[in-house]
Parts: sequence; structure tokens; C-alpha cells
Amino acid sequence: MTRTHPAPDHDVVRLDSVRKIYGGSKKHQVAALDSVSIGFGRGSFTAVMGPSGSGKSTFLHCAAGLDRPTSGTVLLDGVDLTPLKERELTKLRRERVGFIFQAFNLLPALNVVDNITLPLKLAGRRPGKALVNEVIERVGLADRRGNRPGELSGGQQQRVAIARALVTRPAVVFGDEPTGALDTYTAREVLLLLREAVEWSGQTIVMVTHDPIAAAHADRVLFLADGKLVSALEHPTADEVAERMTHLGAWGHESTTSRAGRGAHR
Repeated sequence: MTRTHPAPDHDVVRLDSVRKIYGGSKKHQVAALDSVSIGFGRGSFTAVMGPSGSGKSTFLHCAAGLDRPTSGTVLLDGVDLTPLKERELTKLRRERVGFIFQAFNLLPALNVVDNITLPLKLAGRRPGKALVNEVIERVGLADRRGNRPGELSGGQQQRVAIARALVTRPAVVFGDEPTGALDTYTAREVLLLLREAVEWSGQTIVMVTHDPIAAAHADRVLFLADGKLVSALEHPTADEVAERMTHLGAWGHESTTSRAGRGAHR
């Protein structure tokens, strides 16, 4: 596995001219991603938004090495994913990537500690007691260590999922609608926890969401339309995000020059 050993301030994840085409014949081809170039720095929190069909899920899957782009390159923690075989990709994801999904994806027969440490065990690594204790404390589950998922609230289950994503000390954590199944109050707690992970350990987080309030917890929001990155907001408010979302349909068909004038990050 070739690695370029990036300096600490370099992008943890970098997409260059990434395209993802679905469909066999040219007549029926659809560009889910169209020449996307973007980087995610260490210790940053980025939200990715866009209307249905804009390419958000494809973007996340390609950036995380879950799907291979049709063309272009993806670098993850200094590793070019293009030449990697499936076994190498699986190993890299297990060691350097954390995932948080809308569905918590916990194993019902395992307690909190065992669910959190499962990725380490699957990677053949012995869980360090101090690290596990620290992560459990951080997510506020110290008094729930022996509970199984069925004995926890939705918010507590998502906290387990976050701890599971963080315990491997990944280069990047990808979230796919991580607050989508939670009520407003619980969602805010989870988002603050993700914000804290960026602050306390320099974690890099990339989160797909449809919620302007969730996106406002990020340092930056990227907007996708028709498979293209058409705009970005730095240090956004929920109102700014909501206002920008109302224009995405039109922006998806504007020229590159017009998009650049509105602050597009390419």
C-alpha cells in the first residue's frame, strides 16, 4: 500500500477530478459525480448537502473507499485508493476510517463495551483499556457499559456508534445522516459530541445531511447539485444554509463562472 506521508496540515481526504458514471450505454449513462475536486483538512468538520439525486451518497461512498470512481483519484490519509485491491481497501477502511450511519448498526447481543471495541477486534488489535475508557467517558456512557442496545435510547445507541467510530483513532469519520433518526434535542447532543471530537482530538469529520441545523455545527458546508460541487459556506448559520438550499436547483444549471462567483470550492 503506497503512502505519501502527508504533513499534518495537508488534506486527510482529497478528491481530484472524480467522476462516477452509472449505466452501460452512452445513451443511458448518468453522471452521479461530475469532475469533483475537494480536500478535507485535518481537524475539520464538513457537512455535505444537496437535493435528492444530487450525488451526496455517491460522494461519500467514493471518498470513503466504499465505491470506486469511474475516473479521477481519491487519496485517503496519503493513500491513493485507485490501485488498491478489495482486500487492501477493506483493511484501510478498518484501520483509518470511522463510519456513523442513521441506522445505528449495533449488534443486539453485545453490550456497550463489546460493540465499541468490535472494530479493533476485527482488525486483530487488542483494545487498550485506557483508550476505551476515555472514549466511553467522552460519549457519556460510563454508567451504561454493560447494557445492550435494546436497553438504550436512540441517542444513547448513536453515542455507542460514535464511540465505535472513534475508538480506532481513524484518520477520518464519515457520517451518513447521523442525526436523521433522532429527535431535535437528542440530535443536538450528538452534533455537539461530534464537534467535541474535532476539538479534543483533531478528528476529521465529513457528514452528509439534509438538515440545516445539523449542517450549522460544521466548519464548512459543501453543496452538491447534479453531481457537481456548486457552492460552499464557511462557518455557516442554519438560516444561511437553509437559504442556500432553496437556490440549489437553479445553481445546478448555472455556468462554472457564475458558480465561482458565489463561492464554489472546486
